[in-house]
Amino acid sequence: MDADQLILAAAAGAVSLAICAVLWALAQRRQSQERVDDLARRLAAAEARTEAAQASAEAFDSALLAVEDGQAMLASGQESLAICAEALGLGQADPQGLVNALMRADPDHARRLRALFERGESCAFEVQGPKGAVTVEGRAAGALAWLRLSAALGEDAGLPTAPRFAAFLDARACPAWISAADGSPVWVNRAWLKAVDATSLDEAAQRGLSFERAAEALASEAANLGQPRDTVRWVTVSGRRRAFRFTAQPLEGGGVGVWSDDVTEAEEMREILKRNIEAHDKTLNHIAEAVAIFGEGKRLIFHNHAFAELWGLEPAWLAERPTHGEVLDRLRQRRRLPETADYGRWKAGEISHYEQLATGPDDLWSLPDGRTLKVTRQPHPMGGLLLLFSDITGELKLKAQYNALIQVQQATLDKLNDAVAVFGSDGRLRLHNEAFEKFWHIGAQQLELAADFEGVVELCVPKLHDMNFWRELKGRVADPDPTARAPMSGEARTSDSRIVAYHSRPLPDGATLIAFTDVTDARKLESALAAREAALSEAERLKRDFVGNVSYELRTPLTTIIGYSELLESSGENLSERGRTHAAAVKAAATQLARSIDDVLDMAQIDADEMALDLEDVRVSDLLISVASRWRKQAEAARVSLVVERPDDLGVIRGDARRLTQILDHLVENALGQTPADGVVTIAARKALGEIQLQVSDTGRGIPFHVQAHIFDRFIGRERGGPGLGLALVKSLTELHGGWVALESEPGAGATFTCHLPEEAQAAAAQPELQY
Repeated sequence: MDADQLILAAAAGAVSLAICAVLWALAQRRQSQERVDDLARRLAAAEARTEAAQASAEAFDSALLAVEDGQAMLASGQESLAICAEALGLGQADPQGLVNALMRADPDHARRLRALFERGESCAFEVQGPKGAVTVEGRAAGALAWLRLSAALGEDAGLPTAPRFAAFLDARACPAWISAADGSPVWVNRAWLKAVDATSLDEAAQRGLSFERAAEALASEAANLGQPRDTVRWVTVSGRRRAFRFTAQPLEGGGVGVWSDDVTEAEEMREILKRNIEAHDKTLNHIAEAVAIFGEGKRLIFHNHAFAELWGLEPAWLAERPTHGEVLDRLRQRRRLPETADYGRWKAGEISHYEQLATGPDDLWSLPDGRTLKVTRQPHPMGGLLLLFSDITGELKLKAQYNALIQVQQATLDKLNDAVAVFGSDGRLRLHNEAFEKFWHIGAQQLELAADFEGVVELCVPKLHDMNFWRELKGRVADPDPTARAPMSGEARTSDSRIVAYHSRPLPDGATLIAFTDVTDARKLESALAAREAALSEAERLKRDFVGNVSYELRTPLTTIIGYSELLESSGENLSERGRTHAAAVKAAATQLARSIDDVLDMAQIDADEMALDLEDVRVSDLLISVASRWRKQAEAARVSLVVERPDDLGVIRGDARRLTQILDHLVENALGQTPADGVVTIAARKALGEIQLQVSDTGRGIPFHVQAHIFDRFIGRERGGPGLGLALVKSLTELHGGWVALESEPGAGATFTCHLPEEAQAAAAQPELQY
């Protein structure tokens, strides 16, 4: 290619390049213009948003601060910033000064702000200044930290902010929430979530959990009516039934705030109080006293059955809760109140008790029907007045009788010679007689001042120093153990040489009677009597020894005399008739003397309880025949008829045959001696209920009445011309068999002696020898 072509090609290329450059430049310009237009639009939009944000911030009275590298700048809200500075007491509305003031207000606030500036941690708190409160909300955006400040002055300074109030509700121990119009929760606190065991409201909604359906229905009712509602419901929380009071309050702007309070203790106490009142009413209905309770309005709010019965009032009328004055008026109409001259004044006095704060003294009402009532009035703990009516008519009567008995007891004690004191179970002196004062040389006034056992002991100790004695006696008085209050008796010697006999006796009412007796003279007399008794015992012993010795000494010569007299009687013609007469007389006298000696010995044995019976079965008929045959010669010699009467069914008797014969011998001998010639002596026996009666009767001169009382005494009969020692021995031998002897006689008409002997041995009456 030549040069021109090359030049032409180069020129064409240059022209093309220039065209392309122009086209590229046009394209770049168009793009730049589009970017400028876009940036202008975006700048206009940003300015609009900034103006809107600033306007909104200023519309809500808040100042917005931007903090970068610790430097604060006002983004919006100049007026709000000035209000915040005023609330905190700052003279100038400087953003940096305001932030510094916030950090100085509280160390916790400074910590939160540093965390926001350095680590971007959000915060929210409230600062209280001299003139108001400033609410601070902090957020981080990029390298900037933003602070939103709101101030409240005057009355608004005490109102919490919404976040703070929400935190307050969230910290409550009892559930609280905000419900929609249908009652479903839209916000709940932590206690609500804990009660339903959920972590969030959404989870609770998904699981269909509810704290209390009735509370939700209550919130719906409050929303529909636009009025607060409240109720008490029992809810199971953490496995335990708890009582909650729910209050539903419609909120401004919609929704219902539900507030709950745990009133378990109050409800339990309410139930306990209710049960106590019911139990109290039941108890009052079972007591005998009439009870009426009038409320604060002076109306009858309670009465027991005894009240209606005491006054005869109709239950239907009482159920209408009449006033106190109406009750009094009705009772006056029926003449059941005390008679008074001025009823109006008396009634006003009764009504005035409602104004008294303390319990007044009891009154006594004397009713026209003769009853006496004790009236007790006291303010009721729940307001009003409580009246208690007690019919003490019987009590007053018993009290009068009791006082009369006490007076009789006191008069009786005063007549006793023994010193007597009565102590109660509490150790106090109840009664004492005049002899007690004289015995211990104590005045009545001193005993009245002493009052109790210890005081009385102090007065008596100068006369009786033995404290062990007083302590033991105190145990008998004051020890609550019944076994310790056993009777106690003994003797002690006083300081004035008296011998004191003491006795303690527990009384049925728990009191103890203590008696003191001066037995000094009695003990001296007992000593003398004991010495005399010893002397008498010695004399009795000497008598027995003398009788035994004399009897023994007399028996030997008597035996000799009787033997020689019998020998002389049997000598036949060698002895003259006169000699034989003298020998017979000597024999009879010796025999009589021997029998007397035997009687004396027998009486001595009986007196010494030394006689033993030789018991056997004795046939009564044979006993009578034997005695009659032995005394028949003497009877014939005295020309006296001796008759034996014996039924065939007499049988046998348990006894000593020798002693029974001895009894009949003495009775027959006595009868023969008392019966003149041509008289009759009868020996008889008969069978009665459980006994055999041995009887000896005569037709002699009888026994004088003044002698009959002593006929069985020893030696009395001999002094009076009677039978002598024999009848005394008859009585003793009969009693030794467990029987008894009786006499029937009239002067000039003879005498009958009857021995009543038991057919069988009886342990209660017989001698020990008969008890087998």
